[in-house]
Amino acid sequence: MSEKFIVETSARHVHVTQADLEKLFGEGYELHVKKMLSQPGQYASEERVDVVGPKRTLTGVSILGPVRKETQVELSLTDARSIGVAVPIRESGDLEGSGACKLVGPKGEVELDHGVIAAKRHIHMTPADAEKYDVQDKDVVSVKIDTDGRSLIFGDVVVRVSDSYALAMHIDTDESNAASAGRDTVGEIVK
Repeated sequence: MSEKFIVETSARHVHVTQADLEKLFGEGYELHVKKMLSQPGQYASEERVDVVGPKRTLTGVSILGPVRKETQVELSLTDARSIGVAVPIRESGDLEGSGACKLVGPKGEVELDHGVIAAKRHIHMTPADAEKYDVQDKDVVSVKIDTDGRSLIFGDVVVRVSDSYALAMHIDTDESNAASAGRDTVGEIVK
């Protein structure tokens, strides 16, 4: 049996550029840390925005920091369908040809002609972790998750390797609900 790692649920969230942050919250605005996340240097901010699609609006969606080079919205497929936005399943940052929406903050709005995705499930690993699990960056693996009454094997899990990562698998809320995953859920790579 291989070693297990934590499986975390990544709820809907937004990453913004500094320019878009200022359009939404005002000139010179900076994000305020609410809670540090498992990936080093990443955090959930105090700031929230509304994500507007053709059918409805998701209110109070968290912005994750720090600011990025490109604004990106990550939704579950259920969220995307509920607001009427067609989204591809992609790795973070792969935004060409992705979905469109409007972001609304307290000081303004940002119209995105692309940038909305459903994040491809993935495992963050350091190079040492990758060696231990005998995988490389961009490998695609399957991960078994044992839960009470909802155990399953997720296929199409991308391995992402960097010195700046901490070992953790990320799934969205649809995937988490399908597996009845909780705070202490762990997974293992199966071959």
